[in-house]
Amino acid sequence: MAEQVLTDFIRALRSADVRVSTGEAIDAANAVKLMGYADRTRLSDTLRCVLAKSPAEKATHDRLFDLYFSRKAPETPSPEMEDSSEDSNEGGGDMLDLIESGDETQIAMALEQAGEEAGLADIRFSTQVPYFAQQMMKAMGVERLEGQMMEAFREKTAEGDDRAQDLIDGRAEMFQRARDHAQQAFETFGAGATEQFRDEFLSDKRITQLDRRDLDRMRGLVEKMAKRLAVKHSRRRRKKNRGQLDVRKTLRANAGYDGVPFDLAWKQKKRDRPKIIAICDVSGSVAQVVRFFLMLLYSLHDTVPDLKAFAFSGRLEEVGDILEAEDFTAAMDRIINQIGMRSTDYGQSLSDLKVDHWQAIDRRATVIILGDGRSNYGDPRVDLLSEMTARAKRTLWLSPEPESLWGSGDSELLRYQAYCDKMVHVMTIKDLERVVDEVLASYN
Repeated sequence: MAEQVLTDFIRALRSADVRVSTGEAIDAANAVKLMGYADRTRLSDTLRCVLAKSPAEKATHDRLFDLYFSRKAPETPSPEMEDSSEDSNEGGGDMLDLIESGDETQIAMALEQAGEEAGLADIRFSTQVPYFAQQMMKAMGVERLEGQMMEAFREKTAEGDDRAQDLIDGRAEMFQRARDHAQQAFETFGAGATEQFRDEFLSDKRITQLDRRDLDRMRGLVEKMAKRLAVKHSRRRRKKNRGQLDVRKTLRANAGYDGVPFDLAWKQKKRDRPKIIAICDVSGSVAQVVRFFLMLLYSLHDTVPDLKAFAFSGRLEEVGDILEAEDFTAAMDRIINQIGMRSTDYGQSLSDLKVDHWQAIDRRATVIILGDGRSNYGDPRVDLLSEMTARAKRTLWLSPEPESLWGSGDSELLRYQAYCDKMVHVMTIKDLERVVDEVLASYN
């Protein structure tokens, strides 16, 4: 039973987005064998050290530990309690006996056992609480109680009516206990899964359909994405290329050992640190997509230290200092209000980039342009985009409009496409994550 208690607790942590590896789970099991379950404070400290790594994970651990172990008691039951449990099970169900005895310890154990039989650890949504409470009632033998209640009604006596009412009250109280137990299980096992479900829903929702109410949750979602990308690509950069032995370096390094190769040297490929130049149209509906794109990029400070951001509608301006100096939401509102309220002119914006910031574009830079390419029939300055692509490591164009609209009306995307390494349609925050992932991978 003690092993199952720990297994379910780790399951609760994982459902709340705490990453627990198989090795960490084994370490936790070994630690619990040494520490035991008696001292809850010591147990909490031990499991936190083994299973939680970041401050956020430690906070989640502490919250779930209090929820989970407030009702879990993996102590071995006494012989008297085991005998009592066996006697009650022989009667075909123990709810009636529990209500009549009023034994709180037995009731707590029965609820715990009924929850396990009902598969309560699989609860994922708050709407499932009543269902699992009903399943627990069945597991505890509510049918037997209801049978006794109907017999009391059929007596048609005052004593029978009183007996039936007592059973009705007892059933109602037991259902409330089962419901509370199921609610606590949801908060332990399901709340994290529900949060993940909501995040998945938002990550697949069109950015242009998001409203202000979604911004707080989207901020948290973007931070998770940035953390995931940072961990993934920092790990890749740490891996050494051991594909080919560098014979000369190996011989020089081991000259003091008569040429015996104690220390091997491997040929390493020179890897550039990521450098991203973001050029963003902040006019009209494009601005909402830009908001989350820049939020994602600026959440990757450590992974992409060399980042420049430009915004434009009619004229192009560098906005990195604004984004770094102010609250991000306030900064984006300021950028959109100050820069995005002009007639869109892609050709003029490319000219501004050429005049004032061309030196920032070099063979290490990935240029990402985010915009719909609608330039009000002005000169798109395709020549400047061609020249910029020749200077950069790579040029990507992200369009919030679907491919079927490229080239329609005042859209210049089909003319620009010939001079980009890649042009893609982005609708969701998940699309933006894939693009940034691909960019960072190109530096590894």
